[in-house]
Amino acid sequence: MQIIKSFFKLVVFICPFVATAQSVYLPQGDKGYHFIDRLEIKQQTNTDLNFSTLKPFNRRYIVKEAEYLDSIQKQSSSSLVEIETNHLKFTKLDEYNMKSFLMNNSEWVTGSKESFLSRKPIFGALYKTKPNLLEVNVKDFFLVVNPVLQFNLAKESGNNERLFLNTRGITARGMIARRLGFVTSITDNQERGPKYFQQYISNAKAVPGTGFYKEFKGTGVDYFDARGYFTFNAAKYIDIQFGYDKNFIGNGYRSLFLSDWGNSYLFLKLNTKIWKLNYQNLFMELMPQFNKTGDNLLDRKYAAMHHLSMNVTKWLNIGVFESIIFGRRNHFDFQYLNPIIFLRHIEGTVGSPDNALLGGDFKANIAHKVQVYGQLLLDEFVLSKVKENRGWWANKYGTQLGIKYVDAFGIPNLDLQAETNSVRPYTYSHYDSVSNYTHYNLPLAHPLGANFQEFVGIVHYQPIPKVYVLGKLIYYKKGLDSLGYNAGGDIFRLDTDRYGIEEGYKIGGGQKVTCINALLQLSYEVRENLYFDLSYQHRNYKIANNPSQNTNTSLITAGVRLNIAKREYDF
Repeated sequence: MQIIKSFFKLVVFICPFVATAQSVYLPQGDKGYHFIDRLEIKQQTNTDLNFSTLKPFNRRYIVKEAEYLDSIQKQSSSSLVEIETNHLKFTKLDEYNMKSFLMNNSEWVTGSKESFLSRKPIFGALYKTKPNLLEVNVKDFFLVVNPVLQFNLAKESGNNERLFLNTRGITARGMIARRLGFVTSITDNQERGPKYFQQYISNAKAVPGTGFYKEFKGTGVDYFDARGYFTFNAAKYIDIQFGYDKNFIGNGYRSLFLSDWGNSYLFLKLNTKIWKLNYQNLFMELMPQFNKTGDNLLDRKYAAMHHLSMNVTKWLNIGVFESIIFGRRNHFDFQYLNPIIFLRHIEGTVGSPDNALLGGDFKANIAHKVQVYGQLLLDEFVLSKVKENRGWWANKYGTQLGIKYVDAFGIPNLDLQAETNSVRPYTYSHYDSVSNYTHYNLPLAHPLGANFQEFVGIVHYQPIPKVYVLGKLIYYKKGLDSLGYNAGGDIFRLDTDRYGIEEGYKIGGGQKVTCINALLQLSYEVRENLYFDLSYQHRNYKIANNPSQNTNTSLITAGVRLNIAKREYDF
């Protein structure tokens, strides 16, 4: 991606390195995300954590805040059972999780690290600290190297095949002189998921979360997942990240702006954090829809995204979002490199050939117990048509509303979340097949694409240290195409493919599908970041007026994983 590389060099030239500390980011799926969620809601007035809409989290910022809260509680009481300061109430489990969190981000811990040390390092050199196979922390150099492992076996009802996931790899992160950070992660994977997962891969020609794959033992897939980036400070308040990975914008389980459900991509990210403002610029190289038939160079497309958020009060954060998907194959438009201009204006000045989206989000922490959040995504709409309420096709928008409740009903470490997502037909699609809101044959935002209504319920419970219980219930209704009719749910299809019909489009229109996907999972942390998992999942998928295609799936899975999030089939 020559243009982004050139822009990166320009940024470095204009904004030279300064002597400020630079951090890498917490990997997505890390257990620290739920812990940070709890801290933010319970503290309510924590300024740094109120910028948590943008993920992944900067390790330096979140450790700074966690240490601040930890120091308050230690000054207030020598007891670890229950203490309360500034309306922030800790439990014994919170203290246990705090120690684990700081241990896994030790490069930014300023207090004592003695408790992080292992009693019996392997060969005197490995696992000197409890979480890390190899940790080097000397003047001007920090390095952590860890193995990555996930091995699952599963049994699916009505399926005689053995289901499995076999992941092996390595991950490393480090800093040089606290001015340059770097991360790399490499895994080799063989997987045979449930039948509906296999069908999705067959239709999309891509593996959710990874993209490129090769066939493995008939119905399985073999894929290599390599990610990496480096970070530095261009100025006191500006962090720069450049590499190949994923990003997420939102406070919910899903995101209507940008999610980490799809494939990684090459990107350049500028994050400016000053006063009550946080401003992120994201420039991305993506791939349009393709059908790979051999060894050949795939086409490219590009995107620019801006997100500006502000702490309006100590408990309320609001943000605005805009993005452009470039609809010209293998060609970057230099005008979109301006990091502070309104992108929709530029899109208009060049002839409106591209896919422009706008949005807004909010997050409110209430009573040290509850967080309410939401998103509004606007692809296209005409206000007068919205008022008429006749289902005009170009009223393309999506909404999200959710709530989180920590220590629910007074039960320590019982956390509940409820969320609803709704996206109208044809949202994310475009009249140019290149500029739809996708990358590598997968959606950039919600995995269901468009023309759906979804409800998500999640229960997190940690009854004792090392034991984690997760319950999840997902229900959605969606409209599929039928008999050549474009119902607006397939975001890869042209939005002009409507056969002249202009109105009457409602969510769920077309071939109606309903799905219930429920999961109960029990995890035991044998040692730091090493888990044994046991889960039961049930998925009921029904297509109206076509019972022959209905599926009823039960899945029992057992496995072990180290330094990686559990694989999920949550669609």
